[in-house]
Amino acid sequence: QVHLVESGGGLVQAGGSLRLSCIASRSIFSINTMGWYRQAPGKQREMVARITNTGSTNYGDSVKGRFTISRDNAKETVYLQMNSLKPEDTAVYYCNSLTPYGAVYWGQGTQVTVSS
Repeated sequence: QVHLVESGGGLVQAGGSLRLSCIASRSIFSINTMGWYRQAPGKQREMVARITNTGSTNYGDSVKGRFTISRDNAKETVYLQMNSLKPEDTAVYYCNSLTPYGAVYWGQGTQVTVSS
């Protein structure tokens, strides 16, 4: 079992920035693909960004150029730097961990609200 705890959400004005953090509970963090997903009210959960254990990244089209995912294996933490935030970025953001064996884990989510 892997426990993920997100932090860093909050209320910010459009154009502002936030940094989300997700701490994992187990040392296998370093071999997992880590990701951030989000879900807005009435919408499906969507992938925001992912980073593999080797550092390869990919982003959802709506956040490319504005968001950056990174990881610190020594701290078992993954980050999401969000810049130039828009009201449409408002959602609950979830941390995700995918093991090489196919197991998937989710955090409890952190609310991000962007005011216009």
